[in-house]
Amino acid sequence: MIQLRPEPDVVAAVIDPSVTTTVTEIAGELPGIALDPQFEPVAVPRPQPAAPGADPLSLEAVTYSMAPQHAGVLVRGEIQDYDVASRYAMLSAARRDVVGIFSDPVIETLPTCGGDGPVGDWHDIRSKLTDHLKSEGMDGEGVALAILDTGINVAHVTEVLGQDVTVDEARSWKPDGVTGSFGRFPVDHGSMCAFDTRITAPRATLLDLPILRPKPLLALLTDAVKAFAHLRTVLDAMPQDKRALVVSNSWGSFDPRGDFPPGHPGNYSDNPAHPFNLAVSALVEAGADVLFAAGNCGRECPDVRCAWPDRSINGANSHPSVLSIGGVDLRGARVGYSSQGPGRLSRRKPDVCTYTHFAGSKAFGPDEPDSGTSAACPVAAGVVAAVRSQLPVAELSPAELRVLLRRTADDLGMAGFDFDYGYGTIDAAAIVEAVRRRRKNGRHR
Repeated sequence: MIQLRPEPDVVAAVIDPSVTTTVTEIAGELPGIALDPQFEPVAVPRPQPAAPGADPLSLEAVTYSMAPQHAGVLVRGEIQDYDVASRYAMLSAARRDVVGIFSDPVIETLPTCGGDGPVGDWHDIRSKLTDHLKSEGMDGEGVALAILDTGINVAHVTEVLGQDVTVDEARSWKPDGVTGSFGRFPVDHGSMCAFDTRITAPRATLLDLPILRPKPLLALLTDAVKAFAHLRTVLDAMPQDKRALVVSNSWGSFDPRGDFPPGHPGNYSDNPAHPFNLAVSALVEAGADVLFAAGNCGRECPDVRCAWPDRSINGANSHPSVLSIGGVDLRGARVGYSSQGPGRLSRRKPDVCTYTHFAGSKAFGPDEPDSGTSAACPVAAGVVAAVRSQLPVAELSPAELRVLLRRTADDLGMAGFDFDYGYGTIDAAAIVEAVRRRRKNGRHR
């Protein structure tokens, strides 16, 4: 990723959805970099200190401006690994508008490595979570729930779930080069995630964002940057008093060899200033609830692709403004592949856990469980969407909702927060009780 800061009128053209811009128009030629002409430039926010003297690299102490005089523009290209430092120095000297060169690592789905059979089924999750939420009218109605994954197959999800499922095609999005129609992609990881959100939020409106491409094609982090830019337009189009957008991400980076090393200015895994980490911050600040799977690099049963020597919850999966979701089975035991903290951007990760490794979507076969923190994340996203159907952002900010889920979690492991379970497992009955107390105190419409 190459981040530029061109003239404000150029940035304004990139921001304007009615204007199509090209890499050549924005960047011209950058010596030593082979620019990707297929990647349409995307605007990225610029952090602004929230108060005098605040650290601009602290993700929790800034605001994010998309004003043309502040925002930057991201383009994509290739550069020889061995030559990055010298190329960046040369570019910085020749082009004052070059802000930085950042890694664009491969991102992948997070399936389980375990071969064990399912523990319970999705009906058990309804008993433990959904029935409590529905008792307070929390069913996801009126909430947009975005699934960033391999794409959704609505027919399959509808058949297995036994109820109608639809996708809002007008608000869905896909990267250039991705073929297929929204809601009609092959049955795969994204269909599992869509199914799992509907367990706990049966009336939420699904948005299909197929950013993860089938092998042998590679999915890159720049596709997620553009997806988040699209979701910002979706959020901004919602009435201020009824904003409700939940974003479920069951993917991540397994291998640090696809990234610059920690401490390098282009690094993603540990760098709060990476463009995607800033995009996540900006979307949450605007009112979205963003969830990421913690990952499947747990010490007892790590996925075979895991190459992190330690602290595998990295990049946006460890972002302080997202809910990082670990996995437990329906008996309440942490599954062996669920990644432990500390996280890299924020140490206190995962935030909470919820259920995985259950018989559910049949996306990978009739006897295969919905598994990995990939399944836990959309189950949790459904819980958040259910809460949002009664408490929009105008009444409960994303930060306050994160606190609500942490404070009501069923504490497991060591007392208080720990790196295995976070604050504990999501407890729907405790959430409902907290909302009832809120209503009694006159803090709800």
